[in-house]
Parts: sequence; structure tokens; C-alpha cells
Amino acid sequence: MRLGLHISNFTWPEGAPRLGPVFADIASAADEAGFERISVMDHLWQIAVIGPPEHEMLEAYTALGFLAGKTKRAKLLTLVTGVVYRDPGLLAKAVTTLDVLSGGRAILGIGAAWNEEESRGLGLLFPPTAERFERLEEALKICRQMFDGDETAFEGKHYRLGRLLNSPAPLSPKVPILIGGGGEKKTLRLVAQYADACNLFPVPDIDRKLDVLRQHCADVGRDYDDIEKTVLYNWDLGEKGERVGEIIDDLRRLAGHGFTVAHGGLRNAWDTKQFEIFQKEIVPAAEAL
Repeated sequence: MRLGLHISNFTWPEGAPRLGPVFADIASAADEAGFERISVMDHLWQIAVIGPPEHEMLEAYTALGFLAGKTKRAKLLTLVTGVVYRDPGLLAKAVTTLDVLSGGRAILGIGAAWNEEESRGLGLLFPPTAERFERLEEALKICRQMFDGDETAFEGKHYRLGRLLNSPAPLSPKVPILIGGGGEKKTLRLVAQYADACNLFPVPDIDRKLDVLRQHCADVGRDYDDIEKTVLYNWDLGEKGERVGEIIDDLRRLAGHGFTVAHGGLRNAWDTKQFEIFQKEIVPAAEAL
């Protein structure tokens, strides 16, 4: 089991003037502690389950580009980009730039988007659900084509691109595409058709979600085992690490379901003691699963 640090809360001590240095310190500590990947949300306002919209939020790809220069090993991604926030050609270029500047560490995390409030507030495109999924499927095709160096024009229902030139090309032999969400009819079907990885919530019916994905793979002729299964998980270690054993048990259970990566956030990510606990206890246990 590999571990990911998901940074979704930027309301930290000392406020915006220290946000950059603290963000850099957190990412560097995560990199050194053995986190295999670092992710941020692709939101422009804070989301309700974390805090009010007025709380601090960073634009995702600017933030990931910053982290590319502050880390050495961790893969970098969003969990996940809303497809309608950027046209696919620009999105593919942003992820390619991240891959080149990070030395081949970019992953494209993408989904159909859901936050209508922030989209309406900032004037972003937010069509009905059916259209967002149509756009997601076209964006998946466009991004893969650009990552793979295919400049052939693309003619879709929503996007029309004349020449998919993408120079410089990604350093990764194949930039992984991760689709977030557990929708059984549309999202998991798109995972089976286009994705290298999925990201799910650890819901009680997680086995049924995986069975649905397995059936979609069979329907499209895809090997289910070729898709990396990742899961969101809250790294609540407790004040003094008293929950370490419980976390290791949870990771063992999730590994038994077939998950190979757990992404999660730390309650106080600026607390270096949390990273010390991870490095000494969680990472070795996860690697042994």
C-alpha cells in the first residue's frame, strides 16, 4: 500500500503571508516522510465539508507547479480537476508542463465537476450533469491524445481542436489518468474505458462499486487488474499517535479490497511530529501490506 497526502485546507496559523513557506515545508516533509504522492483539490473556494467559502484556497495547477520545485520524489496531482474548469487542450498543456518541470511526476486527476456555487460565482462553465459527462469523455480522449503525441485534429460534440501540438512532450512514458468518483453508470464506465486509475470514497458498499467497475471492464474488454484502485482516507493519527494501530488495520482492510494507494489529509499538516510518526510507523507498515 502506497500513501498520498491530500492537502485541502489552507487556513493555517499566521495566515496568507506565511502560506507559501508553510505549504513548501509541508510538501517537503511529506516527500521526506515517504508519501508516494501529494494532491490538492481543484477548487477556487473552500468547500463546505472543510470550511466556509471565504477560507483560503489556492488555484490547483499554480500550487502543484510550486510544489514541483519543493519536492523530489512524490507524484503530483489534483483530486480531482473539474473538467469544465479548463478547456481540455489547456488542461493537457498544464499537466504536461507539470510533468516536465517535476521530472516526470505528474498525474492527471479528473472528474465531471460538482461545485455549482463556485462555478456560478466566478463565471465558470457549469452545464447540466449529462453535458458535463459528455465533456469529460471528450476531454479524456483529447488529453490522452496530447500526452501520447498524436497531433490529429479532434472533432467532438463540445470540443473542436485543429492541431493537438504539445511541445515539449511529457517526460513520463505515459502520463497516468485518474478519474475520481464512484458513479456506477457513467463514472465507473469511463474509468473502464479510459483511465489508468480510479479514486473512490471508503463507503460501506465499496465492494459493490468495485464489482460494478469489474463488469464495466468486462463489457469494454478491459483487464480490471490494469486499473489502479485508490481511496480517500483521513489520516487522523490522534494527538500523540494513539490511532496508529487503527490506521494500519484500516489500510490492511483496504488492501484486502484491492486498493494500492490511500490518499488522505492530516488534521494539522504543519505539525512536524505528525510526519515523524508517519515515517517511523505508518510508512513501513503500509509497505509491508
